[in-house]
Amino acid sequence: MRKAAKSSLVAGAAIAAAVGFAAAPASAAGTWTVTGGGSFTAKATNPILTDTRTGTQLKCSSSSAAGSAANGTGLSGTAIGSISSVSWTSCSGPLGITFSVTAQGLPWAVNAASYSGGVTTGTLTGVKAHISGLGCTADFGGATSGSTATLNATYNNSTHTLAVSGGNLHAYNVSGTCLGLINSGDAATYTASYVLSPATLQITSP
Repeated sequence: MRKAAKSSLVAGAAIAAAVGFAAAPASAAGTWTVTGGGSFTAKATNPILTDTRTGTQLKCSSSSAAGSAANGTGLSGTAIGSISSVSWTSCSGPLGITFSVTAQGLPWAVNAASYSGGVTTGTLTGVKAHISGLGCTADFGGATSGSTATLNATYNNSTHTLAVSGGNLHAYNVSGTCLGLINSGDAATYTASYVLSPATLQITSP
């Protein structure tokens, strides 16, 4: 039971990771076009976190996000949009142990890196989160304590879906029953597919 409680809390932090794109240096030039933008909401079903050191997998029943992308042409890939809120519902690990996740440092920057065949590839930057439950607390961020994380992502114009995976999420300030299955410095990956509403956003680049 105690082991499961530790595992269940790993998920929340990486889940704080939810959606987006980030720019590679080459995408800084104004080559991007956004249509059908404005404010949007997005929802992912059964997002999963994997602690890459222990192999523990955890999930929530869903994750919701909200953000915006400004319409325009000749745009820079940097800060092409933003994520203003992220939340998670019914998060649990083995044996149904529950936990809560709180996103921090919002808004997170949405930037585009590359484009091919209707799909934009990039990352979400500025990601931080705090998890708690059953006597366990931990912070999640980037490669060093106190830094923010970058998550990999793609956006598909046809399905209006932000698919999130990988990134450089790490745990810090771990205490309580988390110790053992999650420890400070542990890396984690987060996998989720967020479907946008309204289904109008199109991002393109030559």
